[in-house]
Amino acid sequence: MTHHTDKELEEKLQSSIQKAVVKIGAKKENDICRYLPINSGGYIHHFTMRKMKTENPNELLVMIDKYILNVNKPKAVPPKPRAARGSRKMRGNFFFTKQDMERLLNMARIAGDKELVKKLTPREDLRTIKRKLISSIRHGRIERDLWESYVEAQTNQNQTTAAQLTKSDVQNAFAAVAGNK
Repeated sequence: MTHHTDKELEEKLQSSIQKAVVKIGAKKENDICRYLPINSGGYIHHFTMRKMKTENPNELLVMIDKYILNVNKPKAVPPKPRAARGSRKMRGNFFFTKQDMERLLNMARIAGDKELVKKLTPREDLRTIKRKLISSIRHGRIERDLWESYVEAQTNQNQTTAAQLTKSDVQNAFAAVAGNK
């Protein structure tokens, strides 16, 4: 194609777009997209139309003529059906009530599945675990799971405390120990 015919095609396309905008009563040229169907269902995306203006103007011109200008009453194409936003969530996430969780935890304890018991046991702070442990001892009950969660919580707290010590704290501690000898 020569430069002259490119210019003519561009002007003809722009003129058709303006006529289409007026015919459907739109405010801007992107609004005509809703009247141009595509093979995969729904209407053409405005980015695709913009790309067609430069890369495939003949096809866009034919589409505008066929679906808007040469039709008495142009019909808006129904949008492509999309998945509902909520359905994109991961499948397999179950929601349990507190009673359901307690029943599952009890079943895991009966089955002797320590891993599952550990996963299903709600995380509690060290103070709460200590209180429950002392209470169970006073009532003459030995709860192995409670003891294990106490040991785990205490270990986690010790690790956190150790991680918070700075280099200068460690040096000061060594200096204090060395000074006492």
